Amino acid sequence: MNRFDPRIYLFTVGHFAIDWAQGAIPALLPFFIATCSWSYQDAGTLIFANLVFSSVLQPVIGYYADRVARPWFAPLGIVLSGVSISVLPFVTDYWTIFLCAMVSGLGSALYHPEGARMVNGLAGEHKGRALGTFSVGGNAGFAVGPMFAGFCAYVADIHLLLFYAVFNTAVALLLLHRMPAIQRDIAAMGHAAEAKGQAAATKNDWASFGKLTILIFARSIGFDVCNAFLPLYLISALGATAATGSLALTLLFGLGAVITYFGGILADRLGYVRILRIAFFVMIPAMFLLVNSGTLTLALLFLPLVAFALFAPYSSAVVLGQTYLGKNIGFASGVTLGLTTTFGGLVTPLIGRAADQIGIAPALQILWMVAIIGAVCSFALRTPEALKQPEAVREGE
Repeated sequence: MNRFDPRIYLFTVGHFAIDWAQGAIPALLPFFIATCSWSYQDAGTLIFANLVFSSVLQPVIGYYADRVARPWFAPLGIVLSGVSISVLPFVTDYWTIFLCAMVSGLGSALYHPEGARMVNGLAGEHKGRALGTFSVGGNAGFAVGPMFAGFCAYVADIHLLLFYAVFNTAVALLLLHRMPAIQRDIAAMGHAAEAKGQAAATKNDWASFGKLTILIFARSIGFDVCNAFLPLYLISALGATAATGSLALTLLFGLGAVITYFGGILADRLGYVRILRIAFFVMIPAMFLLVNSGTLTLALLFLPLVAFALFAPYSSAVVLGQTYLGKNIGFASGVTLGLTTTFGGLVTPLIGRAADQIGIAPALQILWMVAIIGAVCSFALRTPEALKQPEAVREGE
């Protein structure tokens, strides 16, 4: 299929709906700390449990969906995520709010593997662009969700959080309405690919998937450590103001949303493994220069390079994971979108402890060291035959 299927944008909006609900939870913590007398430990426990619950469930649900197709998982996940946030204005009990956060995590776990699996099915020869477009929805959701939740809680009326349920339910109903035709077309495209000899490999390449997972772990550490410590590094080591530190993080994620999309398009043209190699080789000097810049101006100048290194390989990693495990695309999506992205979050407490003992700049040297590991692993990857075949067919035409 040479035409980019516009229904991929529907799944992108669904991804937005999922992640704007997920992004609302951290923004609401100060409200609940103030009104419900929570401790910081209570707040941190809720966020950590939500993240782990969502991420660990994703590969489990993806594996189940591979065995027994459940296309309604995607709209159900959207509804659960929205409703769980809209309940919060009406409850004050910690464990009820904790349950709502878990339901939001469940919604995320239901949507991501199934949504990514169907985007893969609709993508045809545009897998990189399709997954890049899909991921932009999530990036936008994480950007808009906290802003809207903060507006509701601190500026307007907390009960406006009901809009999360309204919006998400509308998106879910639209997706559910289009689902029969989407499923039918995905099946037809699969049969057509088989007839042309372009079907995905019938055997899972677990060895290649394992190497890819190590590489994604490396990217996850870079992403989560920057997310957690970039503002603190700029403030404590380079003398930035708190506003500048927050602005740097906004700049990083703003660039990331754009780079993720165009990184997918580049991957379709240049090759998925090649994009991973380029990104990780850029990551080595980008991270080294960032944490050894010495001045705030230089550090900010290096941010676009850091953004490219972190976000350009995202789509390629998901596409490769889905192709290496051609028989378990849902499971592969759950791992590449969920479990591996949590790994960096588990490392950040160790980085924080090291920063307390030796200083934040020395502790952040781990960023370029991890990039070296990712770059080395990228040369152990191979391009799957299923991704080579479309190119060969086009050349034959």
